Amino acid sequence: MTEAQGSPQDPVDAITAQWFAVRPDLETGPMAVFGRIWRIETAMAARMEKTYGRYGLSRGEFDVLATLRRAGEPYTLSPRRLATTMMLTTGGMTGRLDKLEKAGLLHRSPDPDDRRALRVTLAERGIRLIDEAVAAGLEVQAEVIGAALDEEQVRQLNDLLRPLLLGATGQTP
Repeated sequence: MTEAQGSPQDPVDAITAQWFAVRPDLETGPMAVFGRIWRIETAMAARMEKTYGRYGLSRGEFDVLATLRRAGEPYTLSPRRLATTMMLTTGGMTGRLDKLEKAGLLHRSPDPDDRRALRVTLAERGIRLIDEAVAAGLEVQAEVIGAALDEEQVRQLNDLLRPLLLGATGQTP
């Protein structure tokens, strides 16, 4: 295994080395950062999909249930608020809600404060399922992080990624 500055090389190192060979004038540091973030997300997406699949959930369905659970008791939000929180269109949300309601994991009811609106509430079965699925997902994430980083490195990485996320989303870091 070749070493780059004392660290094992990864596929992103190979890409940036290729760019350096043909365009040594380019600063590829940002490409390396975002390339690694993208590759980590891609690898973890597959693992998380598999983990949530054991509970009969896709990542998108997991996100709906998790968003309702994080809302706290009574685990109820409007479809619009759910969609906004999850950065989805209300049309995209409807299909997920239909499937989860059919499975008995949540239910929709009229909003008592607005006759034109609905409320989405996590069912007892949904609470039990999301509690199990989130614990399993966190276990997978902790396994991957624990194999590569110690607690201090995790803290440092979070401290570095926070302003990057804020800047990338147009918020003030």
